[in-house]
Amino acid sequence: MSTVTGTGTAAEIFSSLNGSNASTSVTNNDAGSADRFLKLLVAQMRNQDPLNPMDNAQVTSQMAQINTVDGINRLNDTVAGLNTQFVQLQALQGASLLGRHVSVKGDSLAISGEGEAATGHGGFDLPSAADSVRLEVLNGAGQVVATQDLGARKAGRHTFEWAGGNAADSDDLRFRIVAQRGAATVNAQPLMYDRVLSVSAGGNQLQLELARSGSVDYSSVYAVR
Repeated sequence: MSTVTGTGTAAEIFSSLNGSNASTSVTNNDAGSADRFLKLLVAQMRNQDPLNPMDNAQVTSQMAQINTVDGINRLNDTVAGLNTQFVQLQALQGASLLGRHVSVKGDSLAISGEGEAATGHGGFDLPSAADSVRLEVLNGAGQVVATQDLGARKAGRHTFEWAGGNAADSDDLRFRIVAQRGAATVNAQPLMYDRVLSVSAGGNQLQLELARSGSVDYSSVYAVR
């Protein structure tokens, strides 16, 4: 018959053994882990000091500890499974975005159409309502080349269209939103449209490769056009 030595309780010994074999599947070892714990507990009781025997409270405490260890292992396994399913769901959603335009933080002005039919597109997010909102279009040198009054806007996300005249997407135009509420400035977050080139899964986060912004997290997308 094997004996148990040392000062550790059966639950502590079980936790150490179970932790040293973390790479083994919890599902395959549930029955074996419980069996090992019971054997350790029985061996500990047989080899206990007769002058200082374990009381019922100590045995109950060890049983509670082993249940806690098993519960945490099962919870970790469940969370890992849910995370895998979530990433797979994101991948399916991301695949449907290929070739489409998404709204992300940025001030690059997207131009569609050609010649006099060219139209600039963008958006912005207001943290609070504004009495007046003005769109300013900037060239590569940062100079304002056009303005457009967007009127009063409520708090939240908004889009705009600008009659670009002969502007082209290759002009690399940018935009700025100037918002006021009385004499106070409302700090608007500019949102640009960008085209999705590819989708990849990096770790636990889905990554989108955009034409202008490069690689961004899926969670940073505000909207899909």
